[in-house]
Amino acid sequence: MQNPVGHNVIFSRVPSASAARYDVTARCHVAIARQIGLTPERAGGIGGESSASKCSEPDLRPLPTPSSSAPSPVPDVAAMQRRIWELESELAGVSITQPPAQQPPAQHPPVALAPLLRDPFSTQKEETVTTSTKLGGTFHVHREISECGIGREGGIPRSVTHKTRVFGQSHYINGIVLFLGIPKLIESHFRGETSRAVVGIQRCKSLARTIKFQRTPAARSIPPIPDLPAKDVADSLIECYLRTIESVYRILHIPTFRRDYAALWVADTTPNTAFLVQLKLVLAIGAAMHDTKFPLRTSAIRWVYEAQNWLSDPAFKSRLNIPTLQISLLLLFAREATGIGEDMVWVSAGSLLRIGIHMGLNRDPSFLPTRSLFVAEMRRRLWNTILEVVVQTSLMSGGPPLLSMSDFNAAPPGNFADDELTNDDSTPAPKSEFMQISVAIALRATFPLRLAVAKFLNDFGAHGTYDETLRLDTELRTAYRALCSTLQGYSSSDGPAPSRFALRIVDFHMLRYQLALHVPFFGPGLKVATYAFSRTVVVENSLRLWYSVSPPSSSTRGAGAEEEREIGRDDLTRLAVCGSGFYCTVATQAALLIAVELRSQLLEAASLSPPTLRPDLLAVVEDSKAWALRRIEAGETNIKSYLMLCVIKAQIDALARGLEKDEMMQLCLEAAEESEEACFPLLEGMVAQGRDGGGDGGIPASLGTPEGGVEDWEFMMSDALFEMDGVDGTGWIFGQDGGQSQGGQLGYWAPEKAKLGRVLWSSEHIGSRDTRFPAFSAENFADKGSTSALARIEV
Repeated sequence: MQNPVGHNVIFSRVPSASAARYDVTARCHVAIARQIGLTPERAGGIGGESSASKCSEPDLRPLPTPSSSAPSPVPDVAAMQRRIWELESELAGVSITQPPAQQPPAQHPPVALAPLLRDPFSTQKEETVTTSTKLGGTFHVHREISECGIGREGGIPRSVTHKTRVFGQSHYINGIVLFLGIPKLIESHFRGETSRAVVGIQRCKSLARTIKFQRTPAARSIPPIPDLPAKDVADSLIECYLRTIESVYRILHIPTFRRDYAALWVADTTPNTAFLVQLKLVLAIGAAMHDTKFPLRTSAIRWVYEAQNWLSDPAFKSRLNIPTLQISLLLLFAREATGIGEDMVWVSAGSLLRIGIHMGLNRDPSFLPTRSLFVAEMRRRLWNTILEVVVQTSLMSGGPPLLSMSDFNAAPPGNFADDELTNDDSTPAPKSEFMQISVAIALRATFPLRLAVAKFLNDFGAHGTYDETLRLDTELRTAYRALCSTLQGYSSSDGPAPSRFALRIVDFHMLRYQLALHVPFFGPGLKVATYAFSRTVVVENSLRLWYSVSPPSSSTRGAGAEEEREIGRDDLTRLAVCGSGFYCTVATQAALLIAVELRSQLLEAASLSPPTLRPDLLAVVEDSKAWALRRIEAGETNIKSYLMLCVIKAQIDALARGLEKDEMMQLCLEAAEESEEACFPLLEGMVAQGRDGGGDGGIPASLGTPEGGVEDWEFMMSDALFEMDGVDGTGWIFGQDGGQSQGGQLGYWAPEKAKLGRVLWSSEHIGSRDTRFPAFSAENFADKGSTSALARIEV
């Protein structure tokens, strides 16, 4: 066959999924033609049966070639070889594309790279690597494998499947997969189920379930009751919230909130239910930063449950208003602060996004019927905070943001002081003048780019190239510099300035986006020079993120009361130690990534003398152990992060000392056992405090159907309750227990008791001494009420 200009061409199959396969197929055709001397028509399988056609290779459009001279019907062998050589040369440089109807338009041109620095994954294939261990659980890592010679060790992780969930590239587990080999190595030294490490994990997990059960309220009344702390404590918690979260994410109209709060303490005043729920959420968030031990954790958990229960009322249609939106936003922040389903906030944020769209918040008030300045600006502020929550939870969960810039036209909030909103004649202050809303406005300017990063990493089928990563990195750095310039301008003026917390939060978030861009290439960057830039960015940004939550002034100071006071002065440090979710997770990820870098440097060292490691990186790994232990002292029940950090530190020490593999694994095993022994008395103390009534909740009086009916009892349960994992290693990395809800372990699946989709909990379960479920052992219910309760839970 001939092309339009009369030249002979070779046809080959062009798979839509990979240009590399096209290249390989084309070269095979060329090789066949060269060896047997076939004409291009016969080599391409056009007009006759050939080896290619027998392999079901479809006929697609030809490659265009330059015109030179009129072709001869049957070229001689020399001409054929010359033509094949020309086509082979063109195949290396010509870009083959699908028809326009099948290929989405490219949004941005790729960054040009030198030939030797081109992305090896521009031609790739996908594979799933499954890692399963007793401690580490089962993880399915979906990654791209280059066909350009990198090898399987250099694969780029695109997503990770664990249990019933899929995590995108921005989820922290994509960095932790670099450690999944450690549990397998340690398990090879276990001495069966009686190993101290295995027994220690079982004991700690059992205590953790009991603690969570004690903290969970037995029943939640509707409407919420005004069980507030003393006024001086409440005042302190409110101020803690206002100077932290509210300074970045505008949710409340502060003058209105203060007015209603003052009225609450007036005698003979019936509190408004919506405001009472709102106030309790503010108190719960403030309690996570009030001190370094979070003594109000149990109260905060109860307040969060009350708010969730109030929002779940079926009469939700009548609550599509600003106060309910404020409560919904506060609830998301409170869940992260108290550790109640913090890993599922992304799902709730998606629901909140749709509520906002349903209420028209995505439309700018200037295009809607006339509204007061107060209503218009509050709508803009709430929509702005919804946008921030959506993109932040997308980054944290590894889920797609499911939002685009074309979904809204609402303008950023105006630069008004809160007390100016009640005057419709007010005009916004200049952008150079700092107001309470100014940080949110400055952060909004970077939202389109941050949304693009979240979509680039987590959208369905996201397989961004390294060229695109570098382009986004460049744009992100430019936006970051502009943002810093704006905020520094406020700080250099004589008037009000952003709080230290606000500045560090903004810095923390921008660094996290940049880190998320490069983490997928960090693992390959340990082996391939092409990604050396990503390796450097990950290490340096991890160091800065770590110092944000654990400043050197506090992390390098000796233990003692002085250190406690120093930590207590920093709200972000308190939030990372006492809270859950975004900030503590990113801090843990940063420490682990730094540990990976140190381990890689030791493995790469090729000298007779010991390698020289950066002291600041070594200090982070050491300090992270103490930081993780402080989190447990503050009420955290998950010991896995602390255990992992101890084991990795032991591995780094062993590599630095040049120990053999068996000696290194023995050292790691001892580190795991010692970490469990350090955590066990702390967890026992929490259990004892709950039994003695040291908390506000405690074990309920009985296990009969609680007040509010079966529905209220079901609200406390989760599907994870019905999983049987033995030691439950599948949650080892994530800090989740496969068989527990937030309220703790409530029983186990009994197939013989299940009828018509119901799970029955009988007295035989409660009275048994199953060590996995200490909350249901008989001694825990002594003088607590009847142990013959029967509860039915729909599944």
